Amino acid sequence: MASGLIDKALKTADETKAIAFGDDVLGETGKIFAEQFPGVRVLVVADENTFAAAGETVVASLKEAGVEFAEDPYLFPGKPTVYAGYENVEILRDHVKVLDNTFICSIGGGTINDLAKLASGELGRQYLNVCSAASVDGYAAFGASIAKDGFKITRDCPAPQALVADNAVMAAAPARLTYTGYGDLIEKIPAGADWILADRLGIEAIDPYVWSLVQGPLRESLAHPAELAAGDLKAIELLGEGQIMSGLAMQAAKSSRPASGAGHQFSHTWEMEGHGLDWEPPLSHGMKVGVGTIASLAMWELFLKMEPEDFDIDHALASVKSPEYIESTVRSMLLSRIQGEAVKHSLNKRTEGDELVARIELLKKVWPELRESAAKQIIPAQDAMDRIKTVGGPYHPEMLEIDWDRFRETHFKAQMIRSRYTILDIFTDLGILDTVVEELFSPEGFWGQHRHPEA
Repeated sequence: MASGLIDKALKTADETKAIAFGDDVLGETGKIFAEQFPGVRVLVVADENTFAAAGETVVASLKEAGVEFAEDPYLFPGKPTVYAGYENVEILRDHVKVLDNTFICSIGGGTINDLAKLASGELGRQYLNVCSAASVDGYAAFGASIAKDGFKITRDCPAPQALVADNAVMAAAPARLTYTGYGDLIEKIPAGADWILADRLGIEAIDPYVWSLVQGPLRESLAHPAELAAGDLKAIELLGEGQIMSGLAMQAAKSSRPASGAGHQFSHTWEMEGHGLDWEPPLSHGMKVGVGTIASLAMWELFLKMEPEDFDIDHALASVKSPEYIESTVRSMLLSRIQGEAVKHSLNKRTEGDELVARIELLKKVWPELRESAAKQIIPAQDAMDRIKTVGGPYHPEMLEIDWDRFRETHFKAQMIRSRYTILDIFTDLGILDTVVEELFSPEGFWGQHRHPEA
């Protein structure tokens, strides 16, 4: 059982072959596992919390379907909350490696799913995941977001061959997981604008089919923040549908581009700095992404107010920094463990001379259509802030314990850590990122008017 949108998308999916999504589907887990992996043994993998939420039903359904168990369920501790670090991938991978003819049936949200995904991928095995909350858009995605040596990136590995997402299970999850999922999903709005920008500048073309998988259901999935805060089953279903479709889009693209833009780069910056990892529970990805979404939208609003004459080629050329200056700046702003990758990305994105002139001239040429398309894509930053507040999530950096100076500085750091072209990069190419940030934090700017969270 799945929604019509999911069923249609599955027909063209390379990796995920079955999704049970909706009411009362948890008991279908065993049947789906047996159908997808005939003759294969199972290892149930969860943490103590997710097993308490769904484990007994999952185990019973696997037994009823006649699936042989390799051993008792493998449980990560419930506290402290397990982290999506590569060391945990290695632990799980090495445990499963010696179990012949065994695939994982994981029960969990983003972390457990990503650990099972990458561990299975490194072993060349498929797996099935049971979604424990509407907390993340990566369930059906190609790749796993895993930190290694302090640098969190999407690491290549196949998506799950099957998913089970029961609305009642997801609705019963802690409220923080639902607003985490909302924060993760709402960033697809400015991420779409970032992709429009990259497409129109000839940097990364939009795939219309992949675009439709994310953007088609997105607005409806995000339309009911108050109902989500109340745990409404229909609202949870719509949120979960948007998340699964986003994952299927990343699977189709073999990239997170359809679902991740500048807003995610704020979150990744803080994650690489280790912010909130020592909290219990840890500060979640989606909570940070929600604040990054608001920041991204505030930048987009300023960009769309510009006119072609504001794209000053002489100023842009004069503002280009030398490779040595860029490397020195990156190393001075970022922690040592993430400097190397960030230097590489920053230098790869550096544009100068005729290439920069051609980019800005193209921007002027396509500006009317680009501005119209992006204006239809985005929502006001205030709207995003209000929605995240309504759903119950943190909507201001102070609510993440990010102080004002650090938040301001993140607007520059976030541009450094990824090769993906976003709103941060067009401002960098134009030589005005510092000016834009100054305007945003001025008394009249968006963040100047939101110096502290509203009561």
